[in-house]
Amino acid sequence: MPYDPEMDKVLKKWKCDETGLVVTINQYGTGEPKVQIGPRILLKKDGTERAPVKAGRLTIEDVMWFYDMIDEIKDELTKIAKPV
Repeated sequence: MPYDPEMDKVLKKWKCDETGLVVTINQYGTGEPKVQIGPRILLKKDGTERAPVKAGRLTIEDVMWFYDMIDEIKDELTKIAKPV
């Protein structure tokens, strides 16, 4: 079965304003919801968003932001995924 972009859903999204790092909960079709770290969306000098780029290696700012957000992300994923 080929990839169908219409079946790929973003269920929840968080973005670090300081570093542009994006964390999402995604689900493909009826599959298991999963957390995705990245991409990174940076701003141009005029304040508009550039095209998304790979998250790559995380800075200490990224790690600290992710650490602060992890409980909220875990709670949201738990609600959506309903672990067994």
